[in-house]
Amino acid sequence: MSKTIKVALAGAGAFGIKHLDGIKNIDGVEVVSLIGREFAKTKEVADKYSIGHVTTDLNESLALKEVDAVILCTPTQMHASQTLACLKAGKHVQVEIPLCDVYKEGQEVLRVQKETGLVAMVGHTRRFNPSHQWVNHKIKAGEFNIQQMDVQTFFFRRTNMNALGQARSWTDHLLWHHAAHTVDLFAYQCGSPIVKANTVQGPIHPALGIAMDMSIQLQAANGAICTLSLSFNNDGPLGTYFRYIGDTGTYLARYDDLFTGKEEKIDVSQVAVSMNGIELQDREFFSAIREGREPNSAIAQVLPCYKVLHDLEQQLNS
Repeated sequence: MSKTIKVALAGAGAFGIKHLDGIKNIDGVEVVSLIGREFAKTKEVADKYSIGHVTTDLNESLALKEVDAVILCTPTQMHASQTLACLKAGKHVQVEIPLCDVYKEGQEVLRVQKETGLVAMVGHTRRFNPSHQWVNHKIKAGEFNIQQMDVQTFFFRRTNMNALGQARSWTDHLLWHHAAHTVDLFAYQCGSPIVKANTVQGPIHPALGIAMDMSIQLQAANGAICTLSLSFNNDGPLGTYFRYIGDTGTYLARYDDLFTGKEEKIDVSQVAVSMNGIELQDREFFSAIREGREPNSAIAQVLPCYKVLHDLEQQLNS
């Protein structure tokens, strides 16, 4: 594909805007349609980014012949059904994490993706952050092997607000959304499937209906282990902090920044063409479309993560 890739983006909230900012830096790509829940707010964002078509109906955008690909930044509960709608409409699709919150729906997405042969990937951004890519290069070069990952995913979210401080139309989830990043990254970095997984959770929030605290233990087939702590109750710095403990060193990854275990900063500016993990994720999506290949973080690659999440949910329910 040599022509400009025309994109529809669904979800004009905090994360949709991150994608719009990233796409501005990518040649040969144009966002031509923006889909949002509230027309007026969506049009405001569309005007800022010079997007011509605005709608509150994804199907309206899927009906546009010029649209080649769709990026979904919509509520978790819509992800699987909307991904299926995009594939069935003949559009390449990138869906933000998580692919699904019901495992069998993820399996159905993979089936349809194989049937259509279209590019379909999930926004497992940690695979693309320069910090984690730097560690991955070390592992692939045989210079570092993970013994343990210690990960903290901490937010302060006792009310249903998004990253911009706006009321959410849906409820976030520690297991299916936030744990998915680490469960996938652990197996990806180890190059080894997860064979053991255990979890416990704290009390269910009376208004939000979700657990606000969770602890997860993982073990990969190669013996590496991971301990993941998640909380919506943490009144402090927000985000996810990864400690890689290995045979030749210790590394601390904070989004796109990387440090040694002694807090010495590591220069990761030359790892990729950008320091922005979301932009790098989008670059991979569009490159895979142009080259007619499977992208990193394709449905087939990440589905094992959702099987682990499904098994952990069964543990919690029992």
